[in-house]
Amino acid sequence: MAGKKEITLKHVQGITFVGKGASNHWVVMDGNPEFGGSLAGSTPKELVLMGLAGCTSSDVIPILKKKRVPLAGYEVNIVGHEREEHPRSFTDVHIEYIFYGDNIKKEDVERAIELSTTKYCSVSAIISASAKLTHSYRIEPAEKAPR
Repeated sequence: MAGKKEITLKHVQGITFVGKGASNHWVVMDGNPEFGGSLAGSTPKELVLMGLAGCTSSDVIPILKKKRVPLAGYEVNIVGHEREEHPRSFTDVHIEYIFYGDNIKKEDVERAIELSTTKYCSVSAIISASAKLTHSYRIEPAEKAPR
């Protein structure tokens, strides 16, 4: 079946779990002690936001590379707001892209973000089906790039 994805999840203790997919890399998930967790890993919702950051970045970076954009660094910050009642799904999610480099054209950055958020990133599509998904970007000088 095309596009089939499978994972395995194993219980460790409390609400601590380890999961892996076809990449065969284990990821630890956990929660707050008040819910039986031990803060031993990222929460499932944090992993959703990290997945979004990874998905969109996996589009944006190759698009900019193809356009020969001189990136000295790159970061993404994501903020998601949750409903107060259960299920505490995201109501809105904001992606902030930060590009570090000199002579970066805003048109190249805007096009890469647009292609990712409207066409290529499947995680964006999943999240935007139930939450408002917005984005912004900044271009910073190469000298400010994280080392």
